[in-house]
Amino acid sequence: MRDFHFPGRSPVLASNGVCATSHPLAAKVAVDIMERGGNAMDAAIAGAVLLGICEPQMTGIGGDCFVLFQDREGGMIRALNGSGTAPAAADLEALRAQGATEVPLNGPEAVTIPTAMDGFCRLSDDYGKLGLDVLLAPAIRYAEEGVPVAPRVAFDWPEAAKALRGHGKTHYLIDGKPGTVGQIFRSPAQADALRRVAKDGRKGFYEGEVAEDMVAALQEQGGVHEMSDFAQAKSFYTDPVGSHYKGVDLLEHPPNGQGATANLMLNILSQFDLAAMEPFGAQRAHIEAEATKLAYDARNRFIADPDSTTRLEHMLSMETARKLAALIDPKRAMAAAAPVSEAVHKDTVYITVVDKDRMAVSFIYSIFHGFGSGIASEKFGILLQNRGAGFTLAPDHPNAYGAGKRPMHTIIPGMLAQKDRAIMPFGVMGGAYQPCGHARFVTNMQDFGMDAQSAIDAPRCFADGDILKVEKSYSEAVRAELADMGHKVVVPEGPLGGAQAIRIRDDGVLEGASDPRKDGAALGY
Repeated sequence: MRDFHFPGRSPVLASNGVCATSHPLAAKVAVDIMERGGNAMDAAIAGAVLLGICEPQMTGIGGDCFVLFQDREGGMIRALNGSGTAPAAADLEALRAQGATEVPLNGPEAVTIPTAMDGFCRLSDDYGKLGLDVLLAPAIRYAEEGVPVAPRVAFDWPEAAKALRGHGKTHYLIDGKPGTVGQIFRSPAQADALRRVAKDGRKGFYEGEVAEDMVAALQEQGGVHEMSDFAQAKSFYTDPVGSHYKGVDLLEHPPNGQGATANLMLNILSQFDLAAMEPFGAQRAHIEAEATKLAYDARNRFIADPDSTTRLEHMLSMETARKLAALIDPKRAMAAAAPVSEAVHKDTVYITVVDKDRMAVSFIYSIFHGFGSGIASEKFGILLQNRGAGFTLAPDHPNAYGAGKRPMHTIIPGMLAQKDRAIMPFGVMGGAYQPCGHARFVTNMQDFGMDAQSAIDAPRCFADGDILKVEKSYSEAVRAELADMGHKVVVPEGPLGGAQAIRIRDDGVLEGASDPRKDGAALGY
């Protein structure tokens, strides 16, 4: 139990259902959906779509999603890959011939086909109860009426808005400027697009006027996208990957997501006695930083489109983890991992829901960089992601840019399980930080006995390339000790990511946790 003398959050306890996400309006909508008879999948979809209006710099229907879910207590835990491909005319050699050394962050070349909407439609059809028209109604309402800009959204908006141009500025600035706290952000154009999806299903997005609008915006910028690329967008089901750590199984989304990086990190950390270290001392931070460098180096080498990832078993092998752990000097920092094309720390949104039947959903949804590519469609204001920036232009790399390929993705939903039963859907936002964040969340609980809320609140650090980002909540003495070990220590401008979780307790009570680093909340009924 936390010390009530100090600021903090208590876990949210409820017996029928809980949603935890990064904006309270989305959490409320999710709970409302469950109270109306919808299940956790219905609630997660309704809340996720609304997050694109509440946090437009982070996500939207021009992006991708990944989902882990257990459809009922004791059911199989499955994964849905809602990530899109590069268009059929994507040409790596043409980019290289233009002198490019990486996919341009804000060019049409970075725009992969948004596939979150196909995922929403598929999940609603296969696992939902209320129907997509009901689930989209709250987002349509808020897009029309507007949402007050929340503090964290206002913090992110000025920097993210630098990517906007053309129609992006028209739809994602308020009176020509970034939104400020309390200003009302409206998106009636997106409301119109969502009405078409509510009426016609996925055809309302991937065919007809909405798709034509997106293709026109991309071609206007020199993109090679065609209507056929959008018509062929397809999410698909797959199986999670996992690792065991001190009594729990960490299940992750398989490639092209980077979830296996978190599994490898935990396997490396299992070679050390973390529980004997100070939870927020320099030694634990150092060992975690070194494990991060090694695991991310493997990520950068191996994770790619599912059809191009051939070393997944090697990444998940405990023998691999032992060999990598042996490279760690407990007193000295090693060099950073070779960079991948996506080298900048970015953010996303996450929502988790558990309902009265204990369907558990772990759902992450993103446009990658702040305001994605900065390219928005003219009529419907759909902001298009820049996930293609996750490709490399090295021709022989498994993650090489190419027609019909999915890039390596940073967004990963998480799920803790015991004996094939989901006990905690969770997510840690923060772009490249996410695998490290998953590993820290698990070790906070399993090595240091924290509950989910305390594990989320706790200080964070992250070996991001050649620097070690250390949040302000660490002491100066710890930062000095880390610097003495050879780390280039910096205090980041903003906090490291955010997190949400729901624990399904043995007594049947649900325990929701939400990160104070975001504007969000856990709500139950």
